[in-house]
Amino acid sequence: MTPDRPDGVAVYVHWPYCARICPYCDFNVVKDRGWREEQAVLVRAILTDLTAQAAVLGGRPLASIFFGGGTPSLMRPEDVAALIEAAQRLFPVTGTVEITLEANPTDAEAVHFAALADAGVNRLSLGVQSLDDRELTFLGRNHSAAEARRAIQIAGRVFDRMSIDLIYALPDQTVEAWRAALLDAVAMGFEHVSPYQLTIEPTTAFGRAFARGTLIPPDEDRAADLYEATQDQLGAAGFEAYEVSNHARGEVARSAHNLHVWRGGDYVGVGPGAHGRLTLDGARTATVAHRRIAAYVEGVAGGAPWSERETLDAEAAAEERVLLGMRTVEGVALLDLVPLGLGLEDGRIADLLADGMVETRGDRLIATARGRPVLDAVLKALLT
Repeated sequence: MTPDRPDGVAVYVHWPYCARICPYCDFNVVKDRGWREEQAVLVRAILTDLTAQAAVLGGRPLASIFFGGGTPSLMRPEDVAALIEAAQRLFPVTGTVEITLEANPTDAEAVHFAALADAGVNRLSLGVQSLDDRELTFLGRNHSAAEARRAIQIAGRVFDRMSIDLIYALPDQTVEAWRAALLDAVAMGFEHVSPYQLTIEPTTAFGRAFARGTLIPPDEDRAADLYEATQDQLGAAGFEAYEVSNHARGEVARSAHNLHVWRGGDYVGVGPGAHGRLTLDGARTATVAHRRIAAYVEGVAGGAPWSERETLDAEAAAEERVLLGMRTVEGVALLDLVPLGLGLEDGRIADLLADGMVETRGDRLIATARGRPVLDAVLKALLT
């Protein structure tokens, strides 16, 4: 393990079903058509997959559990409980383990929040995306602003730890409207806010609309203004941008699971299309599960859940470490740059230091407040 890399193993569970496919989403998702035997089969396959991967990894401690998707709040609470019990049985538990579940704030899903908490979930990530009905319609969400507010109230009575996802840089969105939305979210008592700039992916409905010229996102200047407003508004409310798109009120409010990933820790990915990063035979190994549900179930049954398995050499592993670590306020250890042939004397780092895009703190390289808004360019300069 490098100085940055945690010893434990995190578990990521991908639940692919969604009540509605959002026009901006490029995740591995399918339309939910109600409880069917297919879902029961999938739960059993995920349990089998988790058990098999745990056997390979040995008795390393459990770092965290994260249910993502898709919409895992559509899962039956008893299935969530079964997966949590299995993870805690297969990996030794020391202390309290963060168990996060992503949820949509529809009334139908909110009624299950108490049952999900009883199943073992102790942190809820609410995919609100907006508290404005017009924006929610544009984003293709299947909840209203009123439903979102009710869900937040219900969740607040059940969960001590909650995060809210919001999307900004929508067409015609003003800085003033975005500031008001952030103030609204903060006033609801969230300890963690994840504001994501709308990304237009070519394979999505929004991507096709953009190609036709019927969707026009904000230009770079307005997008930059919205980003700066995000930092100012949340900073004034006591939030720290501990990662480019994640803000927390104090270290205890940070996502333990995401930090584990950004620090280069091992994590098991189970479920259709789930990604994992494992140390196998002493080497950093990237895994991707079969994307189609039937192919994943068949693959698990045959002892081959992955459609892709790649052993990363030292250079590739270090590059990935830089790409993830530089997104955070922790940056990366200078020792992690060695496989890339990078040191403080290297011209690439020297130029970025001189331009004020990065800085060193002790034995670490960190993106500055000036470098973070243009992090993609900073990383390109660093790694090219």
